[in-house]
Amino acid sequence: MSHDPSRGFKQVMSDAETLMWNIEKDPWLNPSGAMLTILDRSLDIDRFTNRIAQAVAMIPRLAERVVPTLGPLPPRWVPDPEFDLSNHVRHISLPSPRTPRQLFDLCTTFHADPYDRSRPLWQFVVIDGVDGDKGALFSKLHHAVTDGIGALKLSESYIDVEREAPDVEPVKAGRVESPSGRVSDSLGHLLRRQGETIRRALGEMATWTADPGLARESLKEFADGVRMATTQLRGPGLRGAAKSDSAGSPLWSTRSRRRHLEALQLRLEDVKKAGSAMGASINDMFVGGVVLGALKYHKRRSVEVAGLNVGFVVSTRKETTLGGNAFSPVRVVVPGSCSSPQGLVADIQERMATLRKQISGNGPMVDLAGVANLLPSSVVTEFARSQAATMDFATSNLRGPPFQTYIAGAAVERNIVMGPVAGTAMNVTTMSQNGVLDIGFHIDPAAIDDPADLADCTTEAFQELLVQ
Repeated sequence: MSHDPSRGFKQVMSDAETLMWNIEKDPWLNPSGAMLTILDRSLDIDRFTNRIAQAVAMIPRLAERVVPTLGPLPPRWVPDPEFDLSNHVRHISLPSPRTPRQLFDLCTTFHADPYDRSRPLWQFVVIDGVDGDKGALFSKLHHAVTDGIGALKLSESYIDVEREAPDVEPVKAGRVESPSGRVSDSLGHLLRRQGETIRRALGEMATWTADPGLARESLKEFADGVRMATTQLRGPGLRGAAKSDSAGSPLWSTRSRRRHLEALQLRLEDVKKAGSAMGASINDMFVGGVVLGALKYHKRRSVEVAGLNVGFVVSTRKETTLGGNAFSPVRVVVPGSCSSPQGLVADIQERMATLRKQISGNGPMVDLAGVANLLPSSVVTEFARSQAATMDFATSNLRGPPFQTYIAGAAVERNIVMGPVAGTAMNVTTMSQNGVLDIGFHIDPAAIDDPADLADCTTEAFQELLVQ
């Protein structure tokens, strides 16, 4: 790897990481994502395991667990004295009938499994016997470790650019030492980050035991920031993000903890060419196609939609680091009708551009997450749930390598990202790699009761958008 793998990882959790750690206590708001990688054949498990052992030796965070501290002090990362690679890399064979649908359903189960919070927060499942003689790799990384862009950088430790890449020297992944952390370190971090705001909030906390209602009043005072930080969806009171009381799908109001995965794949060149003709970026085309697919889904059911509440992510990452969370989630209300597919993309492009320009610095989530962390977790998660329930879906866009890649001798065919649903109806994330766009639909089937039809509607929408 060309960069220092330890960059971006600190022993005291940042405010954003602490928020991700805290809200996961409510499984409805699970903020972590995962990815299903389809391979042209089964990967070499010994080669892969050795590569992961080397990554653990290079990146101490992978052998560290979270240790909570007192009260509002941010948690610390410390070496796991019982670290065992076998707890994090599993190897299974998909039983008969070995269909893609069976694989998708299995991976939604893996994603829903809670982390063992006493161990490092990541997992790989190597899967053989997929759709005949293909293989797959399921990977899951807690959002407290890093965000989607950081996760892609971490994957460089086990991805090759040739099938028969040279083997690395065997590594025994044992205990990895890291700087000791003290409660005083966490306290100093807290005070430096929040200053007078924190001192004022600490004074208010003393009254919460006697009057829990004051906690909710304090939460409302910082509502915009908490909404963004806890749901990855809510806009920070930005111009152009005004809510519409009539916006939102009348079909997708129910929520559950169940999950369903759908996916489709597009030729990247087709998307680029159509976008260039419209003056639109790949992300504009992606979001526009998903919105158009959602509207088609409603039209097939003769349901009118005044508008849809859609979330998108603005990266605020400034350095090539592995660790940390550097993004701002924003909500945009998109129209429920359009004169043409191209007109819809242009409208969405303008709305998102207006909101994107207003994100500065680290973004509202990073700036205000520390305040949210001072509130009782039950209050924050209750409020986050109520806000997520008003969101129709969240979107995200990741950029992978533009060339063929391999994992332990197996060629990567698809990368299907399972983004955090976090109380919305679905998360739709696209990832580009080797000339294709893979789009993953991580769906709450209680909200969207015919996920396969939604995927069909979206396929039809992109066919209309990509016609030249």
